[in-house]
Amino acid sequence: MNYKEVQKIAKDTIEFARRNIHSGMKLPEIRKLCEHKMLELGADSFWYWDIGAFVFAGDETTVSVSGNQYETSDRIIESNDIITIDLSPQNMDIWGDYARTLIVENGRVVETEEIINDEWRRGILTEKRLHEEMRRFVTPQTTFEELYYYMNLVIENNGYVNLDFMGNLGHSIVKKKEDRIYIERGNKVCLGEASLFTFEPHIGTANSKYGYKWENIYYFEDDRLIEL
Repeated sequence: MNYKEVQKIAKDTIEFARRNIHSGMKLPEIRKLCEHKMLELGADSFWYWDIGAFVFAGDETTVSVSGNQYETSDRIIESNDIITIDLSPQNMDIWGDYARTLIVENGRVVETEEIINDEWRRGILTEKRLHEEMRRFVTPQTTFEELYYYMNLVIENNGYVNLDFMGNLGHSIVKKKEDRIYIERGNKVCLGEASLFTFEPHIGTANSKYGYKWENIYYFEDDRLIEL
């Protein structure tokens, strides 16, 4: 498998989750649903601490924690709820990395344009705008640090805060976890020097108990940024 194929496993799994998640499910059930689907679609393992799906709901969506400390809670999905799913499928040493925050209203996952809760809809739309602005801003010569400072300013100007426990906004896609470099302060490497990188802002407002995450993998081809 190549990177696009493994990332498609993650994308297809999120779409499967959209169609199958409903109120009354427990988070371990959602995690199992996603992990089984990824294996069915061709993943042979999960690269991030052997966990295929990190699942949070409700006020847990503001939580940012390292994979070696993560535990899936027994929370039950309510009729109106917010869920973040972060997937890390792997085939051989090829990674996928993909996350979405999903909104449940009246017991089912709804599309962005259908969201009734104004706070949740604004959070999802802000995530989409952050990715659009990132794509507008970057070139192969943009450093990881420059992207860090610029997008954190954009997040702040939109009325949100960066919830990531390390403060970063993404990382390179490599073969080993310990070889990753991050969109963080002090990283002078140019984005074009990384064959693939994630952009995954985890954001919330200072006075809210809800958080939002939206993750894609990107790469440059002939100086043009492309989503994997």
